Amino acid sequence: MSRSEKGALIVYDGDCVFCQNYVRFMRLRDAVGPVELLDARSGDPRVAAFQRAGYDLNEGMLFVFDDRVYHGDEAVNLLAILSSPSSLFGWLNRAILSSRLAARLIYPALKLGRRITLRLRGRPLIPADLDHSPERGW
Repeated sequence: MSRSEKGALIVYDGDCVFCQNYVRFMRLRDAVGPVELLDARSGDPRVAAFQRAGYDLNEGMLFVFDDRVYHGDEAVNLLAILSSPSSLFGWLNRAILSSRLAARLIYPALKLGRRITLRLRGRPLIPADLDHSPERGW
């Protein structure tokens, strides 16, 4: 299967207005093919699987591409590198976050902005264990 047929997956916080807008404005299809957006609060079983694998979704979004999971600053760095600079957002995103060092330094501020926004909107953080399967006693 070619890269363009395989596509990518972005797992983000659907209650975060910054996260919603970020993934909405990403233009990746030319670089990676189909892109699936998955709200981490949706109840999709893949979210619980990522959590069981050790990914804390309150510490960062996920970008799954070429059979590898990128988390947090690594995710936004690769997204910036792969996104199209055809819009002002895309150009700024690429200019700033395509630097690995810049992404690593800026990402904590992005996480803080998310937490503040969630608090102001009265929304909780993503629960640490979304696996409510019968074998787990839920």
